[in-house]
Amino acid sequence: MLNQDQINSVKETRGRILGVDFGDTRTGLAVSDTSRFLASGIGYVSPGGIEKTADKVAEVAREQSAVAVVVGLPKNMDGSEGFRAQRCREFAALLEERLEGVTVLMMDERMTTMSASRYLNETNTRGKKRKGVIDTLSAQIILQNTLDRLKNT
Repeated sequence: MLNQDQINSVKETRGRILGVDFGDTRTGLAVSDTSRFLASGIGYVSPGGIEKTADKVAEVAREQSAVAVVVGLPKNMDGSEGFRAQRCREFAALLEERLEGVTVLMMDERMTTMSASRYLNETNTRGKKRKGVIDTLSAQIILQNTLDRLKNT
């Protein structure tokens, strides 16, 4: 997923990283602290359509002064990529066009939604609140996994 050049590029910069769990309905967002130790969920956007979502996420990245963005890549359990993965790659490309000079990475997000669902079950989060929280929590998990990987490489 992350190649060594991308890892080095991001490690050489200082500042926040934005985590994104792209979805057709809702796109969850998380941001790191400036020391890149902890990912925190900051909510979700749902402007409708891949182009508008890319515009809104780029706007959030600028507001957060993000120096890099990591977008979750939903691979199948066997490592292959399907329609959702291709859609996320398209989204990442659009985001990269809108954020000139900001590195846009993709990170394997297998099991993040399952981890988020398990956590929400444990905290008894139900109903409408759960729908928005799961996307934000998934973005937070994607970003935290990336931060941990950056620390350990």
